[in-house]
Amino acid sequence: MKKAAATRLNILQKAFELIYSKGYQTTSIDDILATTQLTKGAFYYHFKNKDEMGVAIINELMKPVLTNNFIELLENERNPLDAIYSLMHSLLLENDFLKVEFGCPAANFTQEMTPWNNDFSSALNEITQQWNNVMIGVIEKGKNKGLVRSDVDAKQVTMFVISGYWGVRNFGKLENNKNAYLPYLKELRNYLNTLR
Repeated sequence: MKKAAATRLNILQKAFELIYSKGYQTTSIDDILATTQLTKGAFYYHFKNKDEMGVAIINELMKPVLTNNFIELLENERNPLDAIYSLMHSLLLENDFLKVEFGCPAANFTQEMTPWNNDFSSALNEITQQWNNVMIGVIEKGKNKGLVRSDVDAKQVTMFVISGYWGVRNFGKLENNKNAYLPYLKELRNYLNTLR
């Protein structure tokens, strides 16, 4: 990796860590510079402004993580209902990167920035649509294989599961405890079992 690309990646990674823990609007460029130990000139060489950097975080950090970790897990499991449960269990209880006290980074960005910035809305919508499309696709495959009831509406199931995930992340954030996730996971398993 060339030095400029490595510097850009370092800015994105450090900025993401700050934003994830403090919030986007309360994280300043000066905070990012202090963490990266770069000059303002170096920052502005890579990004026109903070919002351009924020959208780059979504496109260059969050989307690849979604694709490499979450989507592959859904697509590689034989049974889609087991895959959905395993994914939610992993995201909520096993993933060391996602911190209970900070919630879901995509949901945080959505709540904090989409009312004010169309670029954020567009980038976050792409992530959400990608996740939706993959989950809908694996449920449809499960229906074709007889692993999911034929009358199940894959789009409705996907919306229900993902909205539940985003919501329970907020409960975890409020309680600062992963135990807040346990009732959701228990009911998610019960719900998914009704779709077989």
